[in-house]
Amino acid sequence: MATAPASLATHASPGTAGCTTRGLAHYYNDLSRVLTHAGAHSPQGDTFSPGWSLPPLTPALKDFLAPSGITVHGLETYRGTQLRLLNLMHNPRTRTTKTFASLVIVARAVAHIRSTGEAVMIITPSSANKATALRDAVQRAYETGLATAEQLSITCLVPAGSRHKLWRSRLTDDLGLRQRNPLAILETSQPGQVKELARAVSETEAESLFERHGVRLWHSLDLANYAVADAVRALFERDHLPAAPRVHAHSVSSAFGLLGHFYGQQQQTGREWPATGAQYFLVQHLGTPDMVANYYHGTFDHRPRWQRAEGVFTQSSDPHFPQRTFDPHEQLDATFYTRTPATSPRMNEIIRKQGGGGVVVSLAECLERYPYIRRLIEPAGVELPADPRQVREWSLVMAVTGVLNAVDRRLAGLPEILVHGSGSYHSGDYRPPEENQLHKIGSFENLRDLLHTAAAGQVGT
Repeated sequence: MATAPASLATHASPGTAGCTTRGLAHYYNDLSRVLTHAGAHSPQGDTFSPGWSLPPLTPALKDFLAPSGITVHGLETYRGTQLRLLNLMHNPRTRTTKTFASLVIVARAVAHIRSTGEAVMIITPSSANKATALRDAVQRAYETGLATAEQLSITCLVPAGSRHKLWRSRLTDDLGLRQRNPLAILETSQPGQVKELARAVSETEAESLFERHGVRLWHSLDLANYAVADAVRALFERDHLPAAPRVHAHSVSSAFGLLGHFYGQQQQTGREWPATGAQYFLVQHLGTPDMVANYYHGTFDHRPRWQRAEGVFTQSSDPHFPQRTFDPHEQLDATFYTRTPATSPRMNEIIRKQGGGGVVVSLAECLERYPYIRRLIEPAGVELPADPRQVREWSLVMAVTGVLNAVDRRLAGLPEILVHGSGSYHSGDYRPPEENQLHKIGSFENLRDLLHTAAAGQVGT
């Protein structure tokens, strides 16, 4: 996939005027202020948190934050609707927006390490992308000298169905780093169990890990940890797009990205309801359509009635669900694995107040639109493979498919739609880890023992 180098300050993509790259370093003062606000309003629980401070913005930290570039690109008009792409995929070692929050999370851990001398181990459940991005951020901390492997490490727990989406790196290939930064696979038919297991182990083992090994365990899966970094999207929009009402479309599992954008608008306006005209449009797939179902039908369980004909399933009763699918129960992308997300009521409230909506897409619809989407986004410097079977991350294709369907079905009510390009990569962009570089987990005890082994290695050499 062709994108601008992460370190590039500005660039103009073919056919796009005024396309400016800005990242976390550019908005560092704003980010620090938003972090302070988030910390002041974050519930103080019993579990460890490194605090809400960032290290000073040194040259090393600027290098660390370099992959967090953002660009905006004007796409063509589709049936009278102006389409734009907010490209959040400039890190060539992740190709997803998870880079932003991951860099902030690791920077906060570094600040804690420097102020206390304590070692920190991050633990996170993930469907793949979050794990890849956090591991990359930890590796970048090593590379830029912000922390050593003895001071900082990460343990990730990923469902087996997402194994093919994990990215190989120095943290898998170097034996010492692999032992300190284990990548664990949970064999389960319910991907959401990785969240339950990671939280349970964190709650029961954090104190023991610190007493036995001197390592602080940070369970990083908290909305505030992600909303703060995603608030940068609103700052970038303020600086580089005309002040006008627009629809923000995003492929979502729990809608952390859109909630972060809304939080950013709250921070820059100082208002609970910013009145900027932002509308939010959720795009999901048939495997986990819960947020769209809940918004329109008040239940996570709603599904349309399908008719089968000539090898496909069709329906026309609900415009917010696919009109065609090969399988009503298909899993288009393992990244989107969250069922009944706790963020749904809040997102419903925001959409009802500000406008927007949502749509569910199918593989059949994505494939039907694929040649057009490939041509549509190419001038923005985003390359999709000619063969869609090579796609491993469907976020961007899903989002654009959903937007095109929304325009065709008159589900989007504004003349401009900004697609948040949150992820797109294919088989040529990365190599998955080898089986011997992964740890297979089947129980609470397995994960507990893995954490202690990793923590012992973290302080052992």
